[in-house]
Amino acid sequence: MANVEIYTWSTCPFCRRAKQLLNQKGVTYTEYNIDDDEAARDVMVARGTNGQRTVPQIFINDQHIGGSDDLHQLEQSGKLDELLGLNEVRSR
Repeated sequence: MANVEIYTWSTCPFCRRAKQLLNQKGVTYTEYNIDDDEAARDVMVARGTNGQRTVPQIFINDQHIGGSDDLHQLEQSGKLDELLGLNEVRSR
């Protein structure tokens, strides 16, 4: 199973939407709540691409995926399960 990390704000509806999709897939993830934590936000920005400061920011196996819309696009295209390693688990 993949290592999934998500940077969030507690009141962010897009964060809830992304976590809901991950939960529906049974994915375990590490959540970094960065409410009013500029140091944590700086870490998130440094890890990502294009200096994105919006949340959520999602990483799968240290690969920057992007935000909630990006995660849902991967799901729609059928590529999310592969990134999450779910195809390997199901084929066993």
